[in-house]
Amino acid sequence: MTSCNVLKYLSLGILVLQTTSLVLTMRYSRTLKEDGPRYLPSAAVVSAELLKITVYWSVRAMNQQLKEEIMNKSSETLKLAVPAGIYTLQNNLLYVALSNLDAATYQVTYQLKILTTALFSVSMLGKKLGFYQWLSLLILMAGVTLVQVQVWPEGALCQFTVCGVMAVLMACVSSGFAGVYFEKILKETKQSVWVRNIQLGLFSFVLGLLGMLLYDGESVRQSGMFQGYSAITCVVVVLQALGGLVVAVVIKYADNILKGFATSLSIILSTLISYFLLVDFNPTSAFFGGAVLVIAATFLYNYEVNASSSTAVKV
Repeated sequence: MTSCNVLKYLSLGILVLQTTSLVLTMRYSRTLKEDGPRYLPSAAVVSAELLKITVYWSVRAMNQQLKEEIMNKSSETLKLAVPAGIYTLQNNLLYVALSNLDAATYQVTYQLKILTTALFSVSMLGKKLGFYQWLSLLILMAGVTLVQVQVWPEGALCQFTVCGVMAVLMACVSSGFAGVYFEKILKETKQSVWVRNIQLGLFSFVLGLLGMLLYDGESVRQSGMFQGYSAITCVVVVLQALGGLVVAVVIKYADNILKGFATSLSIILSTLISYFLLVDFNPTSAFFGGAVLVIAATFLYNYEVNASSSTAVKV
């Protein structure tokens, strides 16, 4: 296995852990009953972007390069405004979704982003997915659904509020488009992934700050930007910032669809954590069947079809 492949699968593994932790802690933080005002999702998004920029800046001392890339190549920098705005919207939508939907329902519904990513990859990047890859997308969705069906308690479907469902669906579309758009920019230019992510972070911070002032301006003026912050809120912010770093590496060395599979595997991991640590889940045949389907789909997607094969499908 080459060093590139090692880095690819290592980053995917880290992404699985990060995604699992983020979903569980974000849901917990949005449902935790505390005295005083609850923290503002828009403020958490801004905090995560600020932390992300700080980490990028400290990892590599490249002030001169940043000045050249950001100031002297403004047209290239402006390209990042589009995905930055969409990512900012998506991050806020995820807080809305997890405030209205339980974690299991959220994770199952959010897997629709795999399909939107695949469609945008074909249309925007000109990718040709083989028959087995399209089949793997269907198998993956079936497996994820099968794993999560058993954790829906009676009456859980009543919790599908219009607000929560619409937030997830909009997040799926925005995630697919922004991810592929950013991948396109990364693979068409020579700038390093670090430079691109600082540019993306700067736009996201500014746009997120504007959104916070417009939407939650009154609350910020009354109780401050960090109202309702607690230790768990800080953990959510750190995990969200870390996600941006990990995803950047995944996109550079893999692609968005493979990233979607890693996120799907995090559902299995979160289910296991619920069983062994939280002791609120009893696995059944549905769980094991779904797990097999998800793992099989992951390997099937990476199956290399012979170059002379005529099974490529375009949408």
